[in-house]
Amino acid sequence: MRSRVILALTAALAVVLGGVLGGASAAFATDPVTLQGSRVLDTSDVLTDAQETALDTRLRSLHASSGVDLWVVYVPTFTNPSRAEDWATETADLNGLGPTQYLLAVSTDGRQFYLSGSSVGPVSEDQLGTIENQRIQPALAAGDWEGAATAAADGLADAVNGGSGAPASPAGAIFPILLVVVLVALGALLVWIVVRSRRAKTAAVRAGDGPPDPLAGVSTEELAQRASSALVQTDDAIRTSEQELGFARAQFGDAIAEEFSQVLAQAKNGLDEAFRLKQQLDDEIPDSESDIRSWNARILELCEQANTSLDEKAQAFDDLRRLEQNAPEALARVRAERTRVAAEASAAADALAALQRSYAPAALATVAGNPAQAAQDLAFAQERLTSAEQSIGSAAGAAAAVDIRAAEDAVAQADLLHAAIGKLGADLARAETDAAALVAELEHDMAAASGMPDPDGRLAAVVAGTRARTDAAGALLRGDEKNPIAAWESLGAANTEIDAALAGVRDAQERAQRAAQQLNALLAQAQGQVSAAEDFITSRRGAIGADARTRLAEAGASLVQARQLQQSDPAQALSFAQRANDLAAQAIRLAQNDVGAFQGGGMLGGGGGGGNVMGAVLGGIVINSLLSGGGRGGGMGGMLGGGGRSGGGRSGGMGPGSFGGGGTRSRRGGGRF
Repeated sequence: MRSRVILALTAALAVVLGGVLGGASAAFATDPVTLQGSRVLDTSDVLTDAQETALDTRLRSLHASSGVDLWVVYVPTFTNPSRAEDWATETADLNGLGPTQYLLAVSTDGRQFYLSGSSVGPVSEDQLGTIENQRIQPALAAGDWEGAATAAADGLADAVNGGSGAPASPAGAIFPILLVVVLVALGALLVWIVVRSRRAKTAAVRAGDGPPDPLAGVSTEELAQRASSALVQTDDAIRTSEQELGFARAQFGDAIAEEFSQVLAQAKNGLDEAFRLKQQLDDEIPDSESDIRSWNARILELCEQANTSLDEKAQAFDDLRRLEQNAPEALARVRAERTRVAAEASAAADALAALQRSYAPAALATVAGNPAQAAQDLAFAQERLTSAEQSIGSAAGAAAAVDIRAAEDAVAQADLLHAAIGKLGADLARAETDAAALVAELEHDMAAASGMPDPDGRLAAVVAGTRARTDAAGALLRGDEKNPIAAWESLGAANTEIDAALAGVRDAQERAQRAAQQLNALLAQAQGQVSAAEDFITSRRGAIGADARTRLAEAGASLVQARQLQQSDPAQALSFAQRANDLAAQAIRLAQNDVGAFQGGGMLGGGGGGGNVMGAVLGGIVINSLLSGGGRGGGMGGMLGGGGRSGGGRSGGMGPGSFGGGGTRSRRGGGRF
């Protein structure tokens, strides 16, 4: 076990001296940690071995008695990030803690703590605050490290069982007088240790090229995981902010929403740069260890900047919408919108059924589940609207506002799911027409190539390959299980090959004309693929990891470049359009894998309220998808519990998104001791 001498002296004297030594504990700074098998992680060595064992047993019994879990971490100081809330949240995300799983993070030298819990967990925000203020903080202030964790467990158990989380009687722990005497006697020794540590650190910095890398102690693998998590969380924040801004623009007009539009655009630019770096990390080109670390560090920096800029406008946005003050009017507006969208459900289901009679299941994979998911969203919205109405009746405006926002998001998502069916139908019809036209072009090219001199048999081989692909694509364009998008992609590859073979015998005008024709068709195809990927990921973002989002972002950027070059450089535009199409197809496949893992893991319940809540989780309507960030890659972090409200009209149940970054979406609490 680590030596307890220096760290124990540091932690103990800090109880008496508080902040006198200021930054003296920087030498013991700790980044977000990985939790091991025990429920207790004590890098500060403030607990004895016996205390750790007893506390681990107590925390495990908490789950058996209440259904919630608690982990406790003691570190000297929080760093990367340094705010208690951010550090605890990042640690919870890093370890995949779910909505029924809580984390008490304590900075023993920094004198800070935070009890991290999901906004959709069984313990409300008010209850968590009560546990912090009335149970944890008094114990920490008295230097009772073990008692603070036990108090947190007792408070969670009380809250889950319907209590407020407050102790039955005030905590009466008194700091032992003998310990104070010992600490004062050892003060001089500690000061000497700290001064020596500072001098050693200064010497090390001077010996190097500059200030130490704050991420130097983080493994490359963990750094990549943090970057992926940050990308998912930031993308979710921006998507939710964009949707919320759309609601505000419809309600108040473009002029009032302009300041928020500018901030959102700035945040999106930063995220786009972060996604470009992630794509570079993911491509087939090998990267050096230095590049991998620096690019992931830059991703973290860009995401932090984007979230901060959005958070700075979050309060102003909430003041603009005033859902809490105008709950009755907002309730009526969302209820009317839900009625409109629900009335379109039958037509959307019929449209999908018609497509299913003509096209293969693979061609319809991105929308096959849309009617069922939209119905779940609308049911969830109705539950929230009913709850909001009850809250308004009991003058609980804050609770009503939370429910109205959740219902509003759910209705908008149901509308998107319905519309996606029609969009895909149009894309399939266009792809069918384009594929048929391309077959005719290829027949002409094969005839032309067959009539040319071919002493080495090269053209014959190209013609044979083109014929095979054309015949295979033709099978995908006939019958009642057509897949015109797959057919078009196969024909496009054949067209590229035979065009290269015939390039030498075509004049410049003919080549330019053919390139323009191919570009127009490819741009339309790529736009359809990007749109399908966007709709699929947006409506299921609660299950989608960083890889699919990265491919989608890059596909969109490539499509923009293709359109910009369409007139000036058709050949280069064709390359960008093909890249956009390919990346969008990859995004769809990766996103489908993520959703499959989400559903295959039993994340989605059946009918009823619980299933509707889980549908809201899948759609990202409930905050942070309950899944603790990104880098999921098909393996969902966290263990999903029931979620939702447990009665009483409290505001800590559902956690819908709002305009803002990551900081706006988590409970603010914790404090100093």
